[in-house]
Amino acid sequence: MNLTREDLIQSDATMNQMRNMVYHLQRFMKINGVSETRENLRRMGRNIARTYVKYWKPIDHINLSNVRDVITTIYKHILNSSVSIEIDKPNKTITVQDNDCSLCKYHINDIDVAGCEIIAAMISEFITYINKEKSSLILEPLNILESRTFGHKSCIQSFKFEGGGV
Repeated sequence: MNLTREDLIQSDATMNQMRNMVYHLQRFMKINGVSETRENLRRMGRNIARTYVKYWKPIDHINLSNVRDVITTIYKHILNSSVSIEIDKPNKTITVQDNDCSLCKYHINDIDVAGCEIIAAMISEFITYINKEKSSLILEPLNILESRTFGHKSCIQSFKFEGGGV
């Protein structure tokens, strides 16, 4: 079977294999003394975004007035997930709560880094990449505040934003 990346993006591929791979990869890195797990997962997320945006993007320009809709659309289209989003303009933060995180379905005792680090990095890179030629909104992942991987009811990701544009 010769599938292109565009073919894969159009398919309804399951997230189970991706989720399982993330935690097996973390265990492998731990066993082999690889440090910086969080940074490695975030790099994966950024790479996914750079590839994915070549085949699909929800909009041509993202600013503070449409970022909530754009993030919601990205989660729905790529991860088949519905999220709630809070924007804190004074602190320049955005918080995303995902009750059905594709990469953090179960509580896993031996894992130190939530799989949704990949998602947070992917979302921020997606937005930054779309806006790369416009000096507008830039998003950076801050922290995973809660994760189903750690036994919470949902995953909550926080982002810092710069700019905002119109």
